[in-house]
Amino acid sequence: MHRERVVRLLLAGALVMTTPGCATGDDADPSPPAGPTGGWRTAGCEFHHPPHFTTLGSRRLPATPPRLTAAMERIDRAGRERFADSFAGLEVDQARVRAIVYRVPSEAFDAFIRNTAEDNCVVVRDAAHAVAELTEWHDRVVADLPYWSAQGIHITTVGSRHDGAGVEIGTLDLEATRREFRSRYGDGAPLVLVEEGPVRPLSTAP
Repeated sequence: MHRERVVRLLLAGALVMTTPGCATGDDADPSPPAGPTGGWRTAGCEFHHPPHFTTLGSRRLPATPPRLTAAMERIDRAGRERFADSFAGLEVDQARVRAIVYRVPSEAFDAFIRNTAEDNCVVVRDAAHAVAELTEWHDRVVADLPYWSAQGIHITTVGSRHDGAGVEIGTLDLEATRREFRSRYGDGAPLVLVEEGPVRPLSTAP
C-alpha cells in the first residue's frame, strides 16, 4: 500500500485532496532505541517472518500476510478513533514483513500497539505531528483554495503525510507560495511545499 488515503480528484482543476494513510517502506532501518521517544519495536520483530507472495497471471508479487494486514487495520482504526492526538500514519514493508507506525510519543498508544501486534513485527517511529492536527491544517488549506486561486497561487495537491511530517502542498510556484503561506499561516505551520504540476487523467487509446 502506498499512501492509502482518501483521494478526491477534480479533473477540471486537477486538484488532489488527501488524508493520512499508509505507504510502502524503504530500505532504511536505523534500529531505534526502545523507549517513549526515539522509537521501538514489538517482540515479534525478534522472529523470522518469511516474505509473503501472491500470483497475478504469470507474475509472482510481494504481498502482506493476512495476520499483519489485520494488525495494521486494528492499529489504523484505533489510531484514528482513539489516539488521533498521537497517531500519524503507517506503512508496510513487505520485503521485511513488518509494519511501521508513526506517532507522537504516547504511553497509552504505545501500550495499545504492543498489545495488539500479537506476533507481528511492528516498528514504531516518532512523528512531529499527529493525524488530528494535520487534518485540521489539511481542511484549513482546502477551505482557503478559493482565496489562493484569487491571489494567483496555484495549488495542485493537498495531502497529509503518513509519517506526520506535515501537510504536503503541491504548487507550480514554490517561492511565491512559500512567501504567501508564511504570511497567512505563520512560520510554524506544519506545511511542506513541493513543486508539483496538475494531476492529469490517464488516457486510453480508442
